[in-house]
Amino acid sequence: MKNFVFISPNFPANYWMFCRELKNNGLRVLGIGDSPYDGLTEELRGCLDEYYKVGSLENYDEVYRAVAYFISRYGRIDWLESNNEYWLTHDAMLRTDFHITSGWQESDLARIRYKSGMKEYYQRAGIPTARWHIVDDFDGCMAFVHEVGWPVIAKPDDGVGASDTHKLSDEDALRRFLNEKRPGVSYIMEEFISATVISYDAIIDSHGEPLFETGNVTPNSIMDIVNNNDNTFFYIVKDLAEDVRAAGRAVAKSFGVHSRFVHFEFFRLTCDQHIGKAGQVVALEVNMRPSGGISPDMMNYANSTDVYKIWADMIAFDRSTKPVGEHYFGAFAGRRDGKPFALSHEELAAKYAAQLRMVGRVPDALSGAMSNQMFLGAFSTEEEMNAFYADAVRERDK
Repeated sequence: MKNFVFISPNFPANYWMFCRELKNNGLRVLGIGDSPYDGLTEELRGCLDEYYKVGSLENYDEVYRAVAYFISRYGRIDWLESNNEYWLTHDAMLRTDFHITSGWQESDLARIRYKSGMKEYYQRAGIPTARWHIVDDFDGCMAFVHEVGWPVIAKPDDGVGASDTHKLSDEDALRRFLNEKRPGVSYIMEEFISATVISYDAIIDSHGEPLFETGNVTPNSIMDIVNNNDNTFFYIVKDLAEDVRAAGRAVAKSFGVHSRFVHFEFFRLTCDQHIGKAGQVVALEVNMRPSGGISPDMMNYANSTDVYKIWADMIAFDRSTKPVGEHYFGAFAGRRDGKPFALSHEELAAKYAAQLRMVGRVPDALSGAMSNQMFLGAFSTEEEMNAFYADAVRERDK
């Protein structure tokens, strides 16, 4: 029996379904987390052969000892994953330390975690990348600005999501950023790109071939959503555009992706710029894990399938026979608490009862980018989806 160690199987809450499908495929599923066992859902507890509670998942030594315990009890570990961006570095370190060869190693981190390191591999795939500069001092940053012009974007080189991302439009903003940025953190500065954020999401087998492909579109900047406390809207595409499919497959080959669920982010340019022509697909960043939060559920609703099953089939059998059915636009609308919406949560849910698949609260840890109250639906046409979103964010007349 293969041994699979799942790090933090209880967060996000839907990740228990990865464990369910691993268990259904005959793997021994061993969980490590910092929540009490009694605090896990009944569904998750039923999927785990054993659970090891640590005081903190941040404490590498504790997690190391947990893996060592599982090895002493069950033998060699075949797989170790969290499927979570926050723990990818620890995942790679644990694989390296315990000679678990089925995933990224510590030596891979420079190109899969650091935005500056990703640039080369996008370029090898033939995907243009924004001009960039590692933040040093005011003069160095201004030299870069003189090359690319205002505004510029500054963010941690090794960062998760859109947190701590800054749009700088003049010298005063640059000086404030340099004075207030977190000490000891390396930041990358990039030219500003006018674009829509799109993605290539795929489950890749051990030969680097996709078993499942889809993508999403975020019409509004995640950076602006976070910084401006805006409502959230993004959607899984009904049909993946061929240029995005080609770009995603090329990037997977360039990075040497095997046996993973991935989320590659791109820009689709909205106008001609230094980096390319309007409509062109250019690089943003790679994420070597599933798109976060409830995105896997959205993929299921948009493709009438089960990506938890497809992923677990890839792990267990390196193939999947799970069919993909009728396609829809899988839309997520997130509302911020405290806004005076024209339709109450209950009224919106009632109006779109036939299309909605999930309604509920967003966990606080995810609410920065995803708002507080979510409505997730499947729509046959883009027009129907846009009408739903308009109703979701419309506020009462003053």
